Amino acid sequence: MSSSSQTPSELEALECHFTWVKEFTRSELLHMKVKLEDIGTDEGNFWLGSIYNMWGFVLYKLDSSEEALQFLNKATETLKRLREEDEGPWLVVNYGNLAWLHHHLGEEAKCQDYLSKVGALKSKFPSPSQDELHPEIYAEKAWTLMKFDKEKKQLAADYFQRAFNMQPDVVQWQSSRVIALASAAKHWYTDLSDDLLQEIRTAREQDPENLYVAAVELRLRKRKGETVEDEAETLGQKILLQPVNSYSGLKPLLRLHRQQGSLDEAIVLTEEALQRHPNERYLKRCAALCYKWKVLGFWGDQADQRTIERAIQLLKEVINLYPDTSFAKKVDLADVQAKSTQGCTKAEQMYKGLLKTENLDPANQQLLYSSYARYLYFDCHDSNKSIRYHMMSAEIQPRDLYGKKSIEKLKKILDNGTNQMCREIREFLEQLP
Repeated sequence: MSSSSQTPSELEALECHFTWVKEFTRSELLHMKVKLEDIGTDEGNFWLGSIYNMWGFVLYKLDSSEEALQFLNKATETLKRLREEDEGPWLVVNYGNLAWLHHHLGEEAKCQDYLSKVGALKSKFPSPSQDELHPEIYAEKAWTLMKFDKEKKQLAADYFQRAFNMQPDVVQWQSSRVIALASAAKHWYTDLSDDLLQEIRTAREQDPENLYVAAVELRLRKRKGETVEDEAETLGQKILLQPVNSYSGLKPLLRLHRQQGSLDEAIVLTEEALQRHPNERYLKRCAALCYKWKVLGFWGDQADQRTIERAIQLLKEVINLYPDTSFAKKVDLADVQAKSTQGCTKAEQMYKGLLKTENLDPANQQLLYSSYARYLYFDCHDSNKSIRYHMMSAEIQPRDLYGKKSIEKLKKILDNGTNQMCREIREFLEQLP
């Protein structure tokens, strides 16, 4: 892969993926590639051009320049076809990506050609003011940040709002805004604002075909104490009739079932979906998630061996179907194995293998140590060793979800005050950055 030694200022000034997404690991790129694959390429998807656009960027960063060019060209064709026009502001980001790609490939003439095309589009379709981007650019920037950076979901929601304020007829932008907000709130356990819930209700009314928004709205209404069981059942049957993809609404509906303690209904729904589409890996992933929730007994019920065996089977299939991004599922499999007839022997063997994994990114390290700590405590009844691994999880930077969970667990042990390691835990927590 060739590249010019210097990047022209015109490229740095472009609004496109190459300037929006600066910091990432190979693991994050692989996860993004998988997410794009699972969104699917159904022709009815409003974001299909954006999907191909981001796919091209991700493939280039994964050292697949030829494929990257194919996907960016496919994005151009798709955007023109969906908008039924040969030019428009929705091509600015795509042409910016193509300019960057050809620059990296050392094809400066083609790079300059796309820079000229970007300039022509910006002149013909100017933004409302010098201080603002065109709404089409705000929308694609928002969609990109929502997918690529979990820390910027609120910023993504703000960009969607700016775009929607300028063009309120594009209801998909409002729907995407509330999806970003709900995703940012996924792990909130505090009361949700009435304003957020009303905004999601409005989005559902204005975009009634978006079943993902419908599922998100039901889940948040349930968290506010409303009764939504009948609506959830009706929505589940609608989702089964839709093309399989990660925005069908299935995942938030399954989380709703989990939230209301109806995991059996979630399992029935995913099994019915698999009967209709037995080879869809995304459905197997959803089913594996439901069985994991059931087996690990977060609600105190005990799973039978048949359920455990089905969970093990699905997790093994998912690991094979997602070879580049399956580390978390391997951890899940070890946890589920601990509940099987083979018990801790098999689980310990698996965990020992996982602990030898090299070059884990910080997020997966925290997941592994935190999960192993939980396993040591609940399945092996080794409290002190469990604390050691929670400490290992907590001290990894940058601190992610599981590192924070380990800190919460350590604080809980300290507050209880009965463990012989309390003094060591206190000193450890005090010195954490």
